[in-house]
Amino acid sequence: MESICEGKNSWPELVGEDGLAAAEIVEKENPNVNAIVLLVGTPVTRDFRCDRVWVWVNEDGIVVCTPIIT
Repeated sequence: MESICEGKNSWPELVGEDGLAAAEIVEKENPNVNAIVLLVGTPVTRDFRCDRVWVWVNEDGIVVCTPIIT
């Protein structure tokens, strides 16, 4: 499926990595987005934006879900 957003839009290879490091990689690989590290369960807005990637981490700061443009 083609994305309406420019650049890379999914980072499955970052699951299991450190969240802060993952956010840096996301922003390096797609300079059009801001990667935001959040603890799983944190309430977020549900609107779609091409410039945002949630990086969901557990209590240890490890990425637990594939970061995608949301």
